[in-house]
Amino acid sequence: MGLVRGCDIPEDLMYSIDNNVWVRQEADGTATVGMTSYAGSLAGQMVSYTPKKVGREVKKDKSCATMESGKWVGPAKTPVTGEIVAINDAVAARPSLINEDPYGEGWLVRLKPADWDGESGDLKTGAEALAAFEAKMDEDGFGGC
Repeated sequence: MGLVRGCDIPEDLMYSIDNNVWVRQEADGTATVGMTSYAGSLAGQMVSYTPKKVGREVKKDKSCATMESGKWVGPAKTPVTGEIVAINDAVAARPSLINEDPYGEGWLVRLKPADWDGESGDLKTGAEALAAFEAKMDEDGFGGC
């Protein structure tokens, strides 16, 4: 597990740094998407999660869900284009899971990627992701999780 300013950033996941989301390619070819612990810390306690419907195609860098906390409402943007094949009913029932377990039970959607090989190339992982998040936190003036 990587750590940047107190924020957990697992080094085995891939990240869209600008969108503050992670993605993991699953054995069945689907891709699980979630918000980073950094995003959860910036937004505060999540109170609402409204995902796009299963079967809907979402384009890369477009919203797969609308998120709401006490101080922020906005989109969770998908790091790759794909069809939504699953939404997280546990998060719908308890949005705070996004803050409590962003890389486990707090995932947002699962996609069937349209072009994983073509679109995942600009995602960051490992030490490269940690360095990119450190730079982003500097830009944002972020003190830490």
